[in-house]
Amino acid sequence: MKGAPTYMQIVNESLAKLEKVLDIYEDHLSKNEYLAGNFFSLADLSHIPFTHYLVNVAKKGEAITSRKHVNAWWLKISSRPSWQKVLELASKK
Repeated sequence: MKGAPTYMQIVNESLAKLEKVLDIYEDHLSKNEYLAGNFFSLADLSHIPFTHYLVNVAKKGEAITSRKHVNAWWLKISSRPSWQKVLELASKK
């Protein structure tokens, strides 16, 4: 983004680590609506900015969309009115 070189080996290693975590999330979210149970919490909220970056800026959304329950969770939390307002305000900069 800032003109510095991208080290794809590090990107790929990090993505592999993330996918292992997302596999655990997939199992958990198959039994729970949100990360801390069946209620939206800070655990979910803290994932929104970085997941947004992963999906929309880094274009690595397949890590999310390839997992049924993780994807459903992401669509649910990222469509919250408060996050939509943040995106709206950020786009006005």
